[in-house]
Amino acid sequence: MEDGKAMINILYEDNHLLVVEKKVGVLSQSDGSNTPDMLTILKKYLKDKYNKPGNVYLGLVHRLDKNVGGVMVFAKTSKAASRLSEQIRNRTFKKTYLAICEGIIDKDAKYQDYLKRVEYRSEVSNSKEGKLAILSFHVLEIKNNNTLVKINLETGRHHQIRVQFSYHNHPLLGDEKYGKKGYYPLALFAYKLEFNHPTTKEKLSFTLLPEEGYFKQFDLKNKDI
Repeated sequence: MEDGKAMINILYEDNHLLVVEKKVGVLSQSDGSNTPDMLTILKKYLKDKYNKPGNVYLGLVHRLDKNVGGVMVFAKTSKAASRLSEQIRNRTFKKTYLAICEGIIDKDAKYQDYLKRVEYRSEVSNSKEGKLAILSFHVLEIKNNNTLVKINLETGRHHQIRVQFSYHNHPLLGDEKYGKKGYYPLALFAYKLEFNHPTTKEKLSFTLLPEEGYFKQFDLKNKDI
C-alpha cells in the first residue's frame, strides 16, 4: 500500500474546505485496523503543511466505501461541517457516480426500493421493512455485454447503488458481495461532487474520471458526461 503522502491528490483547498480524491482501498475514516484512512492522512497533511501544534480539526461530512474511489470534501472548520451537513439533509449536496453493470440496460430509469441493513452479515437487503432508496441513471454506453451508467443518488443508503442494481439483475462488475468476484476492483466511482460553498454560497463542482480497472475499456475523456 502507498504511504499517506502518495495517496494525497488535492483538487481544491481554502480556509474552509479540502476537496480530494479518495483512492480505492482507502477508508474514509479509521475502523481501528491498520488500513489507511483519509481522515488520518489529511489531518497529518494539514498539520505538516501549516505546522499546526496539537490536534487538527477536520470534519468528515460524507463517506465512500473502502472499495469505491472518487471525489470527497472535508470541512476544515466546524461551521463549514455543519453547513455542508445541512446541504446533505436538504439534498442540495449532489453526488454523481459512474458504474459498469453486468448485462445490457437499454434505457434510462429510476430505481425505488426499500433497503434494510443486516448488521450481523455486514450487508444490505431489499426489504419492505427497510428505508426508501432512490436513484436515477443515464445509460452512457454498452460494450462487451456490460453497461456504463451515470448515477444520480437521491438518497444515501448504505451500499445503495450496489444493492439496487443487483436487485434489478444488473450487479456491478467486481462486486464480490452482491454480484460476482471480478478481475478488477468494484466498478463504481464517485466522479462528480456539487455543493454550495459554506461561507460564500458559490456553487462548486468537482469532477474526476476513473482511469483504472474496468473503466479502462471506455473512452471517458471523450464522452459528454
